[in-house]
Amino acid sequence: MTQIKRQYGPARRPGELGVHSLDHFALTVPDMEKARAFYEAFGLDARSEGNALGLQTFNGLQRWGLLIEGPTKRMHHLSFGVFEDELDLFKRHVESVGVALLDPPAGIPSNGLWFRDHDGMLIELRAAPKTSPDAKSSGQFQSSPPGVAGAPKRSQSPFIRPTRLAHCLLFTRDVPSAVSFYSRVLGLRLSDRSGDDIAFMHGIHGSDHHLIAFARSNAPGLHHCSWDVRSLDEIGLGAMQMVGKGYRDGWGLGRHVLGSNYFHYVRDPWGSYSEYSCDMDYIPVDQNWIAGNHDAEDAFYVWGPNPPQDWTHNHEADQQKR
Repeated sequence: MTQIKRQYGPARRPGELGVHSLDHFALTVPDMEKARAFYEAFGLDARSEGNALGLQTFNGLQRWGLLIEGPTKRMHHLSFGVFEDELDLFKRHVESVGVALLDPPAGIPSNGLWFRDHDGMLIELRAAPKTSPDAKSSGQFQSSPPGVAGAPKRSQSPFIRPTRLAHCLLFTRDVPSAVSFYSRVLGLRLSDRSGDDIAFMHGIHGSDHHLIAFARSNAPGLHHCSWDVRSLDEIGLGAMQMVGKGYRDGWGLGRHVLGSNYFHYVRDPWGSYSEYSCDMDYIPVDQNWIAGNHDAEDAFYVWGPNPPQDWTHNHEADQQKR
């Protein structure tokens, strides 16, 4: 990895090149109105961008997702944020490790760097503000003193709106190759893994336990995108919110082992998931996390209901065969 002999503030690891954030994900979907209905029910702000939809949260201007109309639901690209003064360094680095740079896809305005990963998926590196948190986003738990009712009235429960995109979990044909590519080219680091079945990676400039993860499959694809909420209560309320809108299929409530976050997943109209998540482990900029290789039992969840039988099935791969 390219070495840089400069010192930065607390949100940068000095002398090392690496992406700082997962800026956004992009999907093609066959029905834009179904997509809008799902993500708006989930609590996101779906904004028209010409023929596409941008997904934002209600606490800022960051576009976390881009939905493009296409014949099937499939990953279009992933975009990672880099510090502006390092974009040229990344250009030289990407070329030096033998990865070919490409023109931006048609209809996608970009001043960033484009190339394909080990599975052939498009990756963008763009100069952007750091959106990965600079401190742990703790899940709030509010108790009440004796003699005071703690729960709100159900009729007054708030509409749950996530605060940010937390991570994406992708299917890949080869998990070790994914880890190798994303560490060698993007500067991400392995957080934890379970053999060659699943791996979690974090950013070196301070990030959650994982901003991207990989699970083994017969083809690339999106398993889930994860969205940060403020509390365990908000996870439960989000699940109820989705049931009320007719989205009953999913998995939760539970707590993961690797990352330690609480979760509830909701199945989207095409078989992947959106996750309400809170209280994930955080890896500070000045800490070298020791990656572990965990047995399957200790790499999934601590408690929760049994997952759906097709939890690890790549429905995106099925659509690619048609």
